[in-house]
Amino acid sequence: MRAQEGTKDLGGVNESSYSGLTGAGVGADKLTAAKPGGADGSENPLLGGHRHPLYRLHPSDVVEVTFTVAPEFNQTLTVQPDGYVMLKDAGPVEAQGLTVPEFSHAVQAAYQGYLHDPEAAVVLKDFERPYFVVGGKVGKPGKYELRSDTTVAEAVEIAGGFTAEAKHSQVVLFRRVDEDLVETRVLNLKKMLKENSLKEDVHLRAGDLIFVPQSTISKIARFMSKPSVSMYINPYQF
Repeated sequence: MRAQEGTKDLGGVNESSYSGLTGAGVGADKLTAAKPGGADGSENPLLGGHRHPLYRLHPSDVVEVTFTVAPEFNQTLTVQPDGYVMLKDAGPVEAQGLTVPEFSHAVQAAYQGYLHDPEAAVVLKDFERPYFVVGGKVGKPGKYELRSDTTVAEAVEIAGGFTAEAKHSQVVLFRRVDEDLVETRVLNLKKMLKENSLKEDVHLRAGDLIFVPQSTISKIARFMSKPSVSMYINPYQF
């Protein structure tokens, strides 16, 4: 598969969707890979409007790159904390934020100066599983995989349930809004469980943090900066 032809497999997205794509040896930067955008077809009207977007690479993800006609360039790569991978001979290429098809295209572009018509296949071998964290007065505070649809009440049970000291009328849910901001929500699980009504129980999203306090929280802002959340969590409990 040629680098330029690879764009035709992404749900009918035009090649123009990759007009901003560069790789090592391509463009002014020579390090920058494809920019995340609509290449996954999430807003492609040909696909019927919105759909679940394709997974985008994160630091610590592991990808396997194989070449059809140049197996000596086959390699397994880990996305570094800075978002780059080190391609054999071709050097660093940005991977963070790219879908697997976008990263495959970036790899092929990076090897244009080394291979004639490079044909590369990329497979995602390992990635960070969706998770949630439960802290405070529960039996087993810690980080847990979010394997299925889970509510706050269910998450507390997964984490060992409330301890005798728990103030379960003021369970706090922290949910990331962006890289710097976290939204908070206080839930009265004591009332929900007493009335056998879980209509207000919240379904978790990946990365959610649940904190069960020991005493009454007098006031908590609806939005907080990420560093300020650390005051509610003891890192040593994990």
